Amino acid sequence: MKQTSLRVLSLCLLAMILPPEKTDAQVTTAHYQRADSVMNQANLVYSAGIRPEWIDSSNYFWYKNHEREGDFFYLVNAVTGEQQRGSTKKELARYFTRKQQDLANALLKEEEQQERTWRRRSGDPEPVISPDNQWKAYIKDNNVYVASLPADATGQGEEIALSMDGSPNLRYDGWALQWSPDSRKLATVRVRDVQERRIPLIESAPDHQRQPVLQWRDYAKPGDALPVSLPVLFDVENRTQIPVDASAYDNQYFLNLTGWRADSRALTFEFNQRGHQRYVVAELDAQNGAIRHLVDEQPQTFVHYYNIFRKDLNDGQELLWISERDGWRHLYLFDGKTGKIKNQVTKGDWVVRKVDFVDEPNRVVYFTASGFNPGEDPYNLHYCRINLDGTGFTDLTPENGNHQVTFSADRQYFTDVYSRPDFPAVSQLRKTADGSVVTVLQRCDVSDLAAQGWQMPEVFTAKGRDGKTDIWGNIHRPSDFDPAKTYPVIEMIYAGPHDSHVVKDFRPANHLISKVAELGFIVVSIDGMGTSNRSKAFHDVAWKNLKDAGFPDRKAWIQAAAEKYPYMDTERVGIYGWSAGGQNAMAALLFHNDFYKVAVSLCGCHDNRMDKIWWNEQWMGYPLDESYSASSNVDNAALLQGKLLLINGELDDNVDPASTLQVVSALMKANKNFDQLYLPGKGHSLGGSFEMHKLYDFFVQHLQNQTPPAWN
Repeated sequence: MKQTSLRVLSLCLLAMILPPEKTDAQVTTAHYQRADSVMNQANLVYSAGIRPEWIDSSNYFWYKNHEREGDFFYLVNAVTGEQQRGSTKKELARYFTRKQQDLANALLKEEEQQERTWRRRSGDPEPVISPDNQWKAYIKDNNVYVASLPADATGQGEEIALSMDGSPNLRYDGWALQWSPDSRKLATVRVRDVQERRIPLIESAPDHQRQPVLQWRDYAKPGDALPVSLPVLFDVENRTQIPVDASAYDNQYFLNLTGWRADSRALTFEFNQRGHQRYVVAELDAQNGAIRHLVDEQPQTFVHYYNIFRKDLNDGQELLWISERDGWRHLYLFDGKTGKIKNQVTKGDWVVRKVDFVDEPNRVVYFTASGFNPGEDPYNLHYCRINLDGTGFTDLTPENGNHQVTFSADRQYFTDVYSRPDFPAVSQLRKTADGSVVTVLQRCDVSDLAAQGWQMPEVFTAKGRDGKTDIWGNIHRPSDFDPAKTYPVIEMIYAGPHDSHVVKDFRPANHLISKVAELGFIVVSIDGMGTSNRSKAFHDVAWKNLKDAGFPDRKAWIQAAAEKYPYMDTERVGIYGWSAGGQNAMAALLFHNDFYKVAVSLCGCHDNRMDKIWWNEQWMGYPLDESYSASSNVDNAALLQGKLLLINGELDDNVDPASTLQVVSALMKANKNFDQLYLPGKGHSLGGSFEMHKLYDFFVQHLQNQTPPAWN
């Protein structure tokens, strides 16, 4: 009896010392159903953020608003801030007097949906008419011709060949033909063509026939030969070609003519050197063909060339240019005559994200920027203005949040919708003159959603690999979250250096994240070093090093979050991602398998030599060197540890399907165990119910050690 009492006492003491054992919840069919229906939660979010439609050039706009009682329409007078509410737009139109019937008609117009389609130029370009309407310029037999207008009585004008040395492989480009404003000169580029690589795609199960169909796609890859375009200039009056020494621009990724000066004194072009480590804005003298550089960017790593901004002022007397030469992306004002910097327009440890508008008469530039408010998420967009001399910086949207703005036609007013992942949207109307708020239009209401157990995402920050730099990300919890239980951690990754990727707006559900969280996981998304929109040094981590993908920062961030929240189990960490994120997800099991245990890689680019030239050479450089192999999931496949599921589609023309199949081959040769799902008829957009269900099952089985519910 005495021994029994001692044993009970010992157990009681242990219970006081040791925390209660935490357990996982059992994953059921209900969890899967909740995952599949999670996007319906948006119906329980009211006044989520307006999308204004400004009415022609007036100061009126309308918007549609989802409310608890239904959907309603609002008409707003931006001058007064007065709002009118109606169940239809016809009701709103009644608020316009007869004197404003045109506005009423404009309000009732159906919204025009414009779809931008990017097409490769095909066919023959139309002739280009000179500004004085006396000539037309065109390409015939790969050479430049002009013909006089109007045509003579026979229907034919005088035809003059300005060049005679064109050939199919060294041709003059009709798409680039540009007349000088005085109609005396004509410019284009002479192109040395190459045969572009094509990749084959096999459609295994076409709808229209039994047998497979072979498809081909033009698809240049890193290291491939590229066309070379060099500027040429013709004196139409004298029927001569003006000599232009453009040999310095032969090693190019591209060279684009960017227009004539208004007084016809010169033509400008932009040159991106192969490898993206030099970017030039140049001016070509129309009289003698001499070339001088106005801007010449030559960083040690890369020029982020598809984030370039340039604005020529006063017919090229000045030039506004974006550069990272001081370590941050800022605006500089150049002297158009000397090519020297007159002044740095913006300055500081923050970045200009996008230039929206340059008010030349008042010498003011409007732009979005981020990172200048201490303590605030450095990715939050704010709308700002500054004078071209660098004075008068004003944040027109000062609230802590990510701001999305839409202007009236005269730019006197704008709507401002701001939110954060953990702060539902506020929609307001502001004056451009001083940023003052005319009225608050709507405040987002999530009370009904919260009443059903929905969990607000959490914005979390922790120090990165250097112990100094703040790394930002979001934490997502399931709607049945219980802090007394333990949860495996899964990271949804996309570490493409072309941007930052963690959502900064309020979203009641994220289709790539919320579905996975509902199965009983803590899902995180993080922007580590190597991604964009921070300092140049932060971004440069990616240079010739895509395998890094910010993983040292990501692991430190997750560990810091788990230290704060012990229910996050860092012994069971998974990862998944699409495209570049698919490359990252598999790389986690090659280079960081001490931390990541399970990965699902969807349509991944697993070797940067196999993927698109324009994206991969931007970060990995040219010519190709050993860094490509060091970052390759194929060449490093033998390092695999953990559970891996590869998913891709046979008709993917964004990432060559062979990229995944080469990984499969390398894993087989290394005798590695893995799973593969190769989808007939599927392209790059993978997120359908079948592949998502396979993703769910893989994580449930290997991170929660449970048998997934039967599909049927």
